[in-house]
Amino acid sequence: MLSAYFRYPKAIRKPIYTTNAVEAVHRQFRILTKTKGAFPNENSLLKLLYIGINQVSNKWTMPISNWALTIAQLSIYFKGRLDGIIKI
Repeated sequence: MLSAYFRYPKAIRKPIYTTNAVEAVHRQFRILTKTKGAFPNENSLLKLLYIGINQVSNKWTMPISNWALTIAQLSIYFKGRLDGIIKI
């Protein structure tokens, strides 16, 4: 529902609609699997993707802008849900 989306401040809305990280992962998956014709089983594909993502994640060092503000806003809107994960 679109009206629920606009109830959140901009600090929360931007990470919700930003898909750059998802697209980057998909792009890496396509690069890894493009030259392969077929995989003998599902585990071989999963192993290839796992190794590829581990190698590529070393390049992804750009911090998320305004992450502290986003986390603070999320902890306000979703009180108690982040307590076990992040110390604020």
